[in-house]
Amino acid sequence: MRLLEAVADHEYGAPAKQLARETGLALPTAYHLLRTLVHEGYLRRDRGLFFLGDAAERLSSSGAEQKRRSTVADTLAHWRDSIGVPVYYARYRDGEIEVICVSASREIPAVEEWADFRESGHAHAIGQCLLSQLDEDARRDHLARYPVRPLTPYTVRDSHTLLRRLAGMPRMEPVVERQEYALGTVCAAIPITAGTAAATMAISLPLHQADRLLPAARRLQAEIGRHLGSLTLSISI
Repeated sequence: MRLLEAVADHEYGAPAKQLARETGLALPTAYHLLRTLVHEGYLRRDRGLFFLGDAAERLSSSGAEQKRRSTVADTLAHWRDSIGVPVYYARYRDGEIEVICVSASREIPAVEEWADFRESGHAHAIGQCLLSQLDEDARRDHLARYPVRPLTPYTVRDSHTLLRRLAGMPRMEPVVERQEYALGTVCAAIPITAGTAAATMAISLPLHQADRLLPAARRLQAEIGRHLGSLTLSISI
């Protein structure tokens, strides 16, 4: 690891003797480790100089992604506790609804995913919010792959009705659904603009607390507005 760190400090490469000196390793040990790291793809050697290899770049990228995920998870947990609702982060990528992170607890439980979120986007606030951010062709393509089907007596009954609803949704307003995905549950989702990506953060509450839904959604929306700049890179994971 010290050798990898030393190589990373030299944008234009470094020879084995210099790396051994900087890491405090005996030269034979440094040579042996450098050869192993080259063999495994963590380093590459060019004209006697060592550079980071593809495997190290992938490792660095993975670490950065984990850090971004941790930032999102920590932020959602803060909002969960301060607002008193479970908080969800989701996005639409490559034609699919992806729930990236859910922050809930025993005292503040999330909705049980009893029907696959990817296939039931027409029924829950997260899916409706994401679909509302797409153009009509993309919406029709999604519904052709995942047709509208009733999950509860309150679920939208057909794709034409859903498409009209999506087309009429006010831009940047919370999307609310009441018992369309799960009986006894109400949800609200807030659209997020992060480059060209369709994303959303959402909350849910039991039906007997439905009067809290819109105030809580407005509060979350205000928090998102205050922190979106610092979260923009993180929510692009």
